[in-house]
Amino acid sequence: MADEVKQEEKKCGCEGKQTFSTILKVVLGLAFLVLGVLTILRWSGNLLIVVKGCIGPFLLLAGVITLAIAKE
Repeated sequence: MADEVKQEEKKCGCEGKQTFSTILKVVLGLAFLVLGVLTILRWSGNLLIVVKGCIGPFLLLAGVITLAIAKE
């Protein structure tokens, strides 16, 4: 059954569509990576403030999870 499905996929001639789809995904991924790096560089001061603000809630959550694990 699986062999028949693979043979039908090979016969459909949709290799060009798959190649285009893969290339589009790679280009979009690279574009998002570049935009992310540029944004971090541009707003590094604001990002540092956000990270500092998240340290407290993160430690609180880590403590709650640690206590939940220790309880079991």
